[in-house]
Amino acid sequence: MASGPELTAARAHAEDLIDYVAASPTPYHAVAEAARRLTAAGFTEQQESAPWAPGPGGRFVVRDGSLVAWRVPDGAGADTAYRIVGAHTDSPTFKLKPRPDLLSGGWQQVGVEVYGGPLLNSWLDRELGLAGRLVTRDGTVHLVRTGPVMRIPQLAVHLDRAVNEEGLKLDRQQHTAPVWGVGLPGRGVLAHLAELAGVAAGDVVGHDVTAFDTARGAVFGSQQEFLACGRLDNLSSVHAGLRALLEVGDGQGDVVPVLAAFDHEEVGSSTTSGAAGPLLESVLTRIGVALGADVDRHQQALARSVCVSADAGHAVHPNYPQRHDPQNRPLLNGGPLLKINANQRYATDAVGAASWHRACASVGVGVQEFVSNNAIPCGSTIGPITATRLGIRTVDVGCPLLSMHSARELAGVADPDALARGMAAFLVGG
Repeated sequence: MASGPELTAARAHAEDLIDYVAASPTPYHAVAEAARRLTAAGFTEQQESAPWAPGPGGRFVVRDGSLVAWRVPDGAGADTAYRIVGAHTDSPTFKLKPRPDLLSGGWQQVGVEVYGGPLLNSWLDRELGLAGRLVTRDGTVHLVRTGPVMRIPQLAVHLDRAVNEEGLKLDRQQHTAPVWGVGLPGRGVLAHLAELAGVAAGDVVGHDVTAFDTARGAVFGSQQEFLACGRLDNLSSVHAGLRALLEVGDGQGDVVPVLAAFDHEEVGSSTTSGAAGPLLESVLTRIGVALGADVDRHQQALARSVCVSADAGHAVHPNYPQRHDPQNRPLLNGGPLLKINANQRYATDAVGAASWHRACASVGVGVQEFVSNNAIPCGSTIGPITATRLGIRTVDVGCPLLSMHSARELAGVADPDALARGMAAFLVGG
């Protein structure tokens, strides 16, 4: 655990992360908040449909719930290598269905579809909001968010006497519809969202709206050592990468630092704005062309490039230690994880691991190795996808968490700051 000025900086980072998560109930909002911060720091938005801006400086591209930002240093040339931090903006949740208004027993409910792999029970008995984008007939996109408007109530123990002995069993269709009204059958959830967005309900012809826990994140513990917050998987990595890119400054190092924050990782990444899509490849190609690269010199630049795939990982759980590897036991506040898997569910190899160790050592950040118990299937990240798509050496890292995929996850207060410091050193070639 950090102490003194380092701990003060870590707590300040944690509070800013809480602010970022609060501003980012959906990937669209996370990208909008990142774009706001980049613009305030002097970056300019590059439209994909417009000619590519040449010359040094900071720029970013937004595509739906994804963002790629970069800074071209003075003196960059056609074969200048890239240092990339990749992350994802989405988190497990519930997505609003078409025709979402339901009636049951006098209650008004909201029809939702499970997105990704949430811990369903963690969403019970929480004050939930709805947020996302509405698209009107003219194609205009309107971001919208509510306050706390709904809840998924758990069945009382008096009506399910065996729940504590036999375990809670939730049917994903029958038991996850939130209540959002009672005795008001004419109330429509889409009409409510349209009113908040300032548009006519009849003009809304498309929507991408999800649920979020409205409770604000909190630093807590006897030593203020813990951080509880929603969407730490994986906004903790997006926020750290954003901070790292903003700290790089102009002209530091002989590489082009890049932040790539993708949507849809929790559902496989195979979309136009996911890591398996063409977004990052397109951006890197157009940067290279603007720097004067032909195909050969651009491939030379990619061959010297490295990517850090940052996604939250698992700390050892004290109540379930047998679910973890017996030798590798990462803890909260022990530093970011280096994620390793023999079957390449993570993209880390020995050379990539060494590059991450060097970067972290240069700024005094400790590294913890994570590897799965052989009897427990290993998850994956955008790391193998990026390595396969671009042929860039990739290493998987991330903050250790407990309660991953819960509506409210648990991190150590020092780890997000340590991750950001390691990323900043990596982005300048450390």
